[in-house]
Amino acid sequence: MKALSVLLTAASLLLPVSAGLADDLKVKITSDLASVTVKHNGKDVTIQRNQNQKNTIAPAYAKTSRPCPPFCIQPARIAPGVETIGELEVLDYLKRMSAGDDSIVVIDSRTPDWVKRGTIPGSINIPWTTLNISRSDPFTVTEALEKKFNVHSLEGLYDFSGAKTLVLFCNGMWCGQSPNNIKSLLTVGYPADRIKWYRGGMQDWSALGLTTVVPD
Repeated sequence: MKALSVLLTAASLLLPVSAGLADDLKVKITSDLASVTVKHNGKDVTIQRNQNQKNTIAPAYAKTSRPCPPFCIQPARIAPGVETIGELEVLDYLKRMSAGDDSIVVIDSRTPDWVKRGTIPGSINIPWTTLNISRSDPFTVTEALEKKFNVHSLEGLYDFSGAKTLVLFCNGMWCGQSPNNIKSLLTVGYPADRIKWYRGGMQDWSALGLTTVVPD
């Protein structure tokens, strides 16, 4: 697996980070958190910030102006009951997943051409078109709900009692792909309190110099 960002020199760091190792990093995540090690496609990947203090945001996320529609600024609150979260919360969900919590799924809602440029370690790609009722079909939507989100269905009725907590993101606050996925999920009855939205997405992730990975 290639890392889209600069290769990390402390790839074996685990939480909690010892004071000595943490002190070796000049650019930490927080004052007492140097890195988070997560599982991505069965392999350990250490997420930390780029240590080159002259590093700049990836060109793919440097544009400030795209045509609206479709690239319109998204609201801070995408839907009632859906929590908007930031990087530290995403890292916490990734950490819990890697520790064995299978009740969480972190979802990159972008199309595969964007994912090839890099994604958040520990996430899986479910393009927004897969769950979009107008672009997909009921069988595809149901298959995703059952196989990936632990939703049960019987004769067209969904049972969300065991539904997983979903953390969705896309390219940033101007991207409509994860909001589209969220609205589609809410339309079929997915519990709003089990949906989390990382509004900043890849643009904010890149702006903070956090580790990304590209497909094998």
